[in-house]
Amino acid sequence: MNMDEFIEYCRAGHPIAGEDKALHGMLTDCSFEAQRMTMKLNTSYHSKEEIVEIFRELTGREVDDSFMCFPPFYTDFGKNITIGKDVFFNTGCSFQDRGGIHIGDGSLIGMNVNIATLNHGLDMKTRNTTYASPVTIGKNVWIGSGATILPGVTIGDRAVVAAGAVVTKDVPEGTVVAGVPAKVVKAIEEESE
Repeated sequence: MNMDEFIEYCRAGHPIAGEDKALHGMLTDCSFEAQRMTMKLNTSYHSKEEIVEIFRELTGREVDDSFMCFPPFYTDFGKNITIGKDVFFNTGCSFQDRGGIHIGDGSLIGMNVNIATLNHGLDMKTRNTTYASPVTIGKNVWIGSGATILPGVTIGDRAVVAAGAVVTKDVPEGTVVAGVPAKVVKAIEEESE
């Protein structure tokens, strides 16, 4: 398996066992590449246009010119992040993206938000195996500072995740969730035009 095939293997959500030295080695290579790219991003000043270009290289995907990120930004894989138009990442975000992170148009990701897409097996025989579950963030979502989004979660369009919330379950569209674990605390009323 070459590196492009491995990235597609990961994008398909396959588990990786710690004993599989070949796959684990490729995963390590991807992680080191993500570290190289995020060090480039985080250790000197870049224009908005340069940041967009760095994200294109980091993700291996098209990133719209409307994207904005205030570094630092951290990721352990980089190749499984999809970013819509008019998306904003505030400073200090950390993404564990091997399982896939999909961010819809107009979404705002607050300071120090953590998004995880991997779990380990609970049984000792599978403890060193990682299982991927994608995170999907709808359109026009606002995730508040310090929130944590766990593997397999879908956040519906126009939803708001309160600062510091830990999201363990899907969030319905047009709602506000808060707390640990996050629960729906209110519905967002549609504005009349």
